[in-house]
Amino acid sequence: MKRIGQSVLLSLLICALLLLPSTGCQLEVKVLPSSQGILNLWDIGPITLDPAISSEMTSHTYVMHIFSGLVRLDSGLKVVPDIAERWEKSQDGKTYVFYLRHEVKFHNGREVNAADFKYSWERACDLNTGSQTAATYLGDIIGAKDMLAGKTKEISGVRVIDDYTLEVTIDVPKAYFLSKLTYPTAFVVDQANVESGKNWWHQPIGTGPFKLKEWRQGSILILEQNELYYGGIAKVKQVVFHLLAGMPMAMYEKGEIDITPVYMSYIDQAEDEASPFHQELAITPELSLSYIGFNTTKAPFDDVNIRRAFCYSVDKERIIKSTLRGMVTKAQGVLPPGMPGCNEGLKGLDYDVEKAREFIATSKYEDASNLPPITFTVSGYGNSISDSLGAIIQEWQQNLGVEVAVRQLEPEDFMYNLKQERDEMFMLGWVADYPDPHNFLDNLFYTGSENNIFGYSNPELDALLDQAAIEQDSATRLAMYQQAEQMVVDEAPCLPLCFGANYILVKPYVKDYEPNPLGIPDLSQVYLQQH
Repeated sequence: MKRIGQSVLLSLLICALLLLPSTGCQLEVKVLPSSQGILNLWDIGPITLDPAISSEMTSHTYVMHIFSGLVRLDSGLKVVPDIAERWEKSQDGKTYVFYLRHEVKFHNGREVNAADFKYSWERACDLNTGSQTAATYLGDIIGAKDMLAGKTKEISGVRVIDDYTLEVTIDVPKAYFLSKLTYPTAFVVDQANVESGKNWWHQPIGTGPFKLKEWRQGSILILEQNELYYGGIAKVKQVVFHLLAGMPMAMYEKGEIDITPVYMSYIDQAEDEASPFHQELAITPELSLSYIGFNTTKAPFDDVNIRRAFCYSVDKERIIKSTLRGMVTKAQGVLPPGMPGCNEGLKGLDYDVEKAREFIATSKYEDASNLPPITFTVSGYGNSISDSLGAIIQEWQQNLGVEVAVRQLEPEDFMYNLKQERDEMFMLGWVADYPDPHNFLDNLFYTGSENNIFGYSNPELDALLDQAAIEQDSATRLAMYQQAEQMVVDEAPCLPLCFGANYILVKPYVKDYEPNPLGIPDLSQVYLQQH
């Protein structure tokens, strides 16, 4: 899934605070005591609560708690039953029969049945819905691509056998298919709720462990316990998200929120053993990548040698140490540590200014002075850019003699319209949706993929990815993905920058708050001790 980095989130907060009317008014901070079963958090708020539309971290945290699907990932990132209590797979590996639990109800009390899933998936594949994720996560199902192309009105590979039995047929056997169904695009929605109006998702009716109690955009969002939940009632009564309510560290210190992300300006204090924050610091790994993307459909980045030159001219180790405070690790490739198939022997395009200049010379432009104007598309407000991006742009200027302009898009436009709005370069992140290299290599770099914002196309890579997708031997399959990753690095449709981690402060009375490697905690398992 797409991600905006921590530095950008902090910039959004600061900009939002600066844009408040100067009338002497304060943002109301509605703090309910954690001792009463209320978990208080800070956030910028969701962009959407529609599972078929959501494709970024900001919205996913909410969608994953309000809605649910046939299957889910457990804390170890293994696919386990959810609304489907069990399933059977045919001998040829192409047909799945899901048997739904009988006790599952929507938040309004209506029982969930197999037809609700057929409706939800066909809605996601309907062109009028405008999903940017349906082709990726439902496209393996026979008939889904035809519906996405507007050729049919239903997905032929989805068949309702009875109220509690759903048959799903995919095109070829794929080891990761069930993992794709853990993504929100495959979650079930209530038809009457969806058809109640364009902005139905402002009052969503889901099946998850929490339901939406209150949402005042830019102020507060409250999730409350779903007492009808089939998977065990959440351990906290409410989760109160204070949206852009103030500086999170200051709110944490004052006891207004129970958990806060640790931003770079506070990391030294948090890691100091003498600091009161040190015992509250939690660092958890994350399967995520931050990268600079090149628009390979536009000059000058339609030339692979120019892309390589821009990669070789960035000293990632220096950038990470000086501007990111060592809170991330340098990325040689695109598969993060902990991801199956991660290749420690991969050969990256390491910092080498002489090599960078040689690639400029061997390109069709021959000299940096012949390059056309280059603009970098970023997310944010107020014409400010992150220190890390500023340092990278400065290195291109010093090492290559290239000037790079910056153009900002508001975050919502950036996340959902970047493919149409991108200039020559852009900065983005990707967090795994499931622990399989397919989720990075195929989703980001396959020709025509929804998330291939680079416009990159390599028939040789596509053929290798197609072969890996259906390979049944695990070791052989992962070796294919390692070969594909090296191919991507060599072709340089992007400059991999760093792999991420979660740095958070958690109050001692908050128990079992643990973001998984996908970056999303299961809030239904969190409980609060009396204090």
